[in-house]
Amino acid sequence: MISEDRLHAAVERVGMTLESVGMSRMSARVFAYVLAEDSDRYTARELAEGLRASPAAISGAVRALVDARLLIRERAPGGGRGDIFRVVDDDVWATILSARIPLIEHLQKAVGEAVEMLDDGSPGRRRLEQTRDFFEFSQQDMAGMPARWAAYQRNRPR
Repeated sequence: MISEDRLHAAVERVGMTLESVGMSRMSARVFAYVLAEDSDRYTARELAEGLRASPAAISGAVRALVDARLLIRERAPGGGRGDIFRVVDDDVWATILSARIPLIEHLQKAVGEAVEMLDDGSPGRRRLEQTRDFFEFSQQDMAGMPARWAAYQRNRPR
């Protein structure tokens, strides 16, 4: 079993990195904790104790993570009070990426509609066309990524 100090060091390292790319500090720490800690389900109290944080800070962080579909909220077994939080599944990043595909498709469609509102050949239209095309490319690439990831995992020497 990993020591509490080593767990906290790992959580802070991942949390700081997630924070540096735009996640709020507490959400980053909570997400890093559920990735690094050995349990697969957590109450808000367990998260607060594990992160040495206030229940209010945990409440806001898990709300943001659930809204972003990085965590799932479930009712406690047996109708008990409180919720249980967990990552989407064991392959969390492939699941998160797959869940983002509809967002990319939505952006692509909206930008495509905006392209048609602008004059042919205008600088603004060219930039929006490039944006639309980038989203189309990204959507197609992302759609194939889970299969490429699975192949990578199967073929990677351990």
